[in-house]
Amino acid sequence: MFLYACLLLCIFTTKGEKAKCQMIGSPKYPLLSKDGDVIIGGAFSIHSRIIFQTPSFTEKPQSLTCNSLNLRELRFVQTMIFAIEEINNSSLLPNISMGYKVFDSCGSTLASMRSAMALINGQETMEQETCSGHSAVQAIIGESESSSTIVMSRTTGPFNIPVISHFATCACLSNRKIYPAFFRTIPSDYYQSRALAQLVKYFGWTWVGAVRSDNDYGNDGMATFMEAARKEGVCIEYSEAILRTNSKENIAKVVEVIRKGTAKVLVAFLAQSEMDVLLEEAFAQNMTGIQWIGTESWITARYLATERTSKVISSAIGFTINKSKIPGLKDFLFKVHPSQSPSSELLTEFWETTFGCQFSPKDNHSKLCTGFENLKEINNSFTDVSELRISNNVYKAVYAIANALHNTLACNTYIPIENAICTQRDTLLSSQILHSLQSVNFTMPTGEQVYFNSNGDPTARYELVNWQKIDTGDIAFVTVGYYDASLPSDQQFVMKPVSISWAGNSHMRPRSVCSESCQPGFRQAQIKGRPPCCFACIQCPVGEISNETDSVECIRCPLEYWSNENHSFCVPKNVEFLSFDENMGILLTIFSLTGVSLTLTVGLVFFYFIDTPLVKASNIELSFLLLFSLSLCFLCSLTFIGRPSEWSCMLRHTAFGITFALCMSCVLARTIAVVMAFKATVPGNSHPQCSVPVQRMSVFSCTLFQVIICILWLSLAPPVPRKNMAHSIDAIILECDIGSAVGFWAVLGYIGLLALLCFGLAFLARKLPDNFNEAKFITFSMLIFCAVWITFIPAYVSSPGKFTVAVEIFAILASSFGLLFCIFFPKCYIVLLKPEKNTRKQLMEKVHVKSQ
Repeated sequence: MFLYACLLLCIFTTKGEKAKCQMIGSPKYPLLSKDGDVIIGGAFSIHSRIIFQTPSFTEKPQSLTCNSLNLRELRFVQTMIFAIEEINNSSLLPNISMGYKVFDSCGSTLASMRSAMALINGQETMEQETCSGHSAVQAIIGESESSSTIVMSRTTGPFNIPVISHFATCACLSNRKIYPAFFRTIPSDYYQSRALAQLVKYFGWTWVGAVRSDNDYGNDGMATFMEAARKEGVCIEYSEAILRTNSKENIAKVVEVIRKGTAKVLVAFLAQSEMDVLLEEAFAQNMTGIQWIGTESWITARYLATERTSKVISSAIGFTINKSKIPGLKDFLFKVHPSQSPSSELLTEFWETTFGCQFSPKDNHSKLCTGFENLKEINNSFTDVSELRISNNVYKAVYAIANALHNTLACNTYIPIENAICTQRDTLLSSQILHSLQSVNFTMPTGEQVYFNSNGDPTARYELVNWQKIDTGDIAFVTVGYYDASLPSDQQFVMKPVSISWAGNSHMRPRSVCSESCQPGFRQAQIKGRPPCCFACIQCPVGEISNETDSVECIRCPLEYWSNENHSFCVPKNVEFLSFDENMGILLTIFSLTGVSLTLTVGLVFFYFIDTPLVKASNIELSFLLLFSLSLCFLCSLTFIGRPSEWSCMLRHTAFGITFALCMSCVLARTIAVVMAFKATVPGNSHPQCSVPVQRMSVFSCTLFQVIICILWLSLAPPVPRKNMAHSIDAIILECDIGSAVGFWAVLGYIGLLALLCFGLAFLARKLPDNFNEAKFITFSMLIFCAVWITFIPAYVSSPGKFTVAVEIFAILASSFGLLFCIFFPKCYIVLLKPEKNTRKQLMEKVHVKSQ
């Protein structure tokens, strides 16, 4: 706050008061500079460590001191200078030269603040009457870290000085309300985090560990990744944070957590400096067997991909920005020499660090630098231009500023200055460049199109690279996929058809899950107190399925389907009905046909012996009509067997009702005939002739009444086939719905009424002296008939499924056999086996004895 207050005091000093435009404690001069009509500022982490000095409060604080030269950052600086020189030698900005001032932020937010102050105020140490009101630079390129960039953007934003970062990826910087003057040529981590989540999901890693830099870059990026991963069904086992300034003990605890974790995949959202300290501790603890997933900050750092690091971090995979080529940059880098700027301590330090020598040795053991050393013989981060990714971002940032200058000076954009026709270079303001930057859209010499969206971000495009060991033993960054945020969501992530090297240089993809996948037929059951990716597999209940791996819930089968044995798909339910193919159907069919055969046999016997006294005395017409009705009763049982249809359902019930009504009518007429024969005749006489029309009329009338009931039933609510799914959960029972319960029970009730009348009359006439006491046999037959149908009712109601039909058939057959056996078999026995009793004399004697 004190520093910021000094800045405000400098710029807003009232006229007439003296002010110093130099900040206390700021660098005395830029590390590299060149004059020009337009000055571009540069802020890079040229050194990675800052030496803090405790102020004595008795003297003016010293300038910041930094050490540990970062050759990669120095290459970024030289790329910026190369681009400026290339533009100055081109026709893009005619009659205008671009200069630069480069400051070192030392990878520290404090140094970034001071560099921002120096770039805004200039470095004049003399006193003047008033501040000019203009900043020392018209635009700034930097920083290389998100936290440092945030500090710089907050500082320069109120003064409308545009800042274009080449390496700050924090999504928070896309907030135009907080950072109105910020642009960048590298995509926001908003997209990279989602790309990482899709990558993890693509390879089936649902259980991963996470480690991040404990700063704006790591915290914001990891938070976005975790949110996207959660939506993709990925769980984070642990999430650790480190900072390069942490103690060794804290770093060791983080590595121990990673080493003891069960996740085999580690997402490392780390800046290079944090990656360095983490790797050193990983070596110390011999941490192996982890598949590393990296971000653009370190995944293509050449100095990390060595044989030594491959023991810990082999076959890493991660997203990085697209690589490019910058023609002429390599030769430009080789020409860097301390003689270019003899007063520059930076170039001298670079030369001494690169060649391990000193221009002014402090002792006899130090190697003397001659100045004739050749950079072409050196292979380090400074001279490596095989994959220009971040350097290309610096290159594009310079060209973006140059095109914004061109548009501003050429009046190709609206300039918010009153009464201004076109801006001249002498009156050029940083706010005008800021306004032009928002609308720049140009093509680089390399063919790449550059523009910014409303948040100052470029289009997010990434390459997915994999560390693979090549034949020479070196590590190559092989592109295995792409991510383009400008495409539809289902087309953004694309894998190339190439092989991927996995942890331990294996071609077998590691498996990282908390719980093994639930196979089809099972569902995931959440384990209390554990993340969603940790679950138990529970088999789906009967009637439900899961046809996918890792199903969260089971799906109930449609009503006419059922789960198979493995509960993995629905199969049609078994359709059950009493068929001719099954054992029960075959057995009932045999009994039915046997009954018909026996009935026909009895009819043949009666027909053959029709002239014998016993057959003549049995009322031939009613006997044959009764045998015919019994045959129909046996045959109607067959209509109950087979698949129900509309016609079969109507036929089976009406045929059953009418045939049994006919049968009972014949038995009733026969019973009445026995009684009338005894009351109206004397021994030796035949039946009265007048009884035949009465018998016919009684049979016809009784049967006709049943026919009328059946016609009404079929007309109002006929029986129809239906699928009974309520009785059995795994089968469909095909049955005939009776339609009208009143009609069904009316048919049965009428048959029962006829049976009761027969039984009553036969019971009363059981002791009458008829021929072979036929009334007694009818009584027995009716007793069996009534017993069968009385027991049929509860059995019919309680029988399940197709057994309901079997019970009905059994009742039909049992009652039919009872009538056949009780009424006709005694006569057949006499006719066939006791012919001596089949005489008129025997019949008359029996009747005479009984009458006496």
